[in-house]
Amino acid sequence: MKDFPIPVRTIGPGSQPAPDMELDFMAMPRAMNTFQMPQVPQTTDVAALARSRDLLARMHALIEDWDPQREPQGPCIELTGLDPSTSTITNEVLGEGEVSIQVAGTPSIRVQESVFTGLWRCLEIDARGHLARDWLEAGAVPRAALDAARAAADAGLPKIDWPAGAMNSPALIAEIDSQLQSRVPGAKAHVINLTLLPLTPDDHAVLERALPVGPLAMISRGFGNCHVTSTLTRDVWRVQYFNSMNTLILNTLEVTDVPEVALASAEDLADSRSRLAELVAWMSESCADPLP
Repeated sequence: MKDFPIPVRTIGPGSQPAPDMELDFMAMPRAMNTFQMPQVPQTTDVAALARSRDLLARMHALIEDWDPQREPQGPCIELTGLDPSTSTITNEVLGEGEVSIQVAGTPSIRVQESVFTGLWRCLEIDARGHLARDWLEAGAVPRAALDAARAAADAGLPKIDWPAGAMNSPALIAEIDSQLQSRVPGAKAHVINLTLLPLTPDDHAVLERALPVGPLAMISRGFGNCHVTSTLTRDVWRVQYFNSMNTLILNTLEVTDVPEVALASAEDLADSRSRLAELVAWMSESCADPLP
């Protein structure tokens, strides 16, 4: 007869953790960000507050007359050369939303979404690191950032020499190439899920050589983070989702104009339009002169 192992469990003194010992719990997810209307600054520079109010009122008027279905590129207003007081107040009332974008190059572009979804603060930085242009733009995604990413990319995939250890990457490259050859602008995204796909080190090397990182990098913060990166092949994007503990939970390649997760929806834009109107009204209450 085979021996039947009986686990030995100790009891009594010394078998339990010390009373003052700290228990190590798994970190709980952080709370999801929600919209909060910015507070109108309490400032004695009423003239600067009025100038900021007038800028945002003009932006709101442009958004009111804009039809995103007919005109994909949204309206914008120039903020270049604003005096420091007006710029500070405008920054405070716009706040910082969940999405940030950086486009490397010369000039480089930095974009921060405001608390009003689909309303973007865009900065163009020259080769010396100086601010060359500053503007506020409405839209699903800032046009300048998207144009820069497309301009840096090629229409097709580069030629690849297959290493001996390549297992699934040849099929992936063939699938991407087929999608690029057949797709039309505005077509539904083709998503390739790499998360559970077995890839060898040579497969990863092939994907890095075939799809080098492009100039545009975007992060969307919500319940966890989503990283969107352009590649040097036009209309091919890397999209990675991280949970609130910064663990990669989904890794994809998307063949599309722009990944949907990076776009402000029509509903969000409509909501931002009404909230911006409320902000302009609140600012007017603190100004000495009424809104023209």
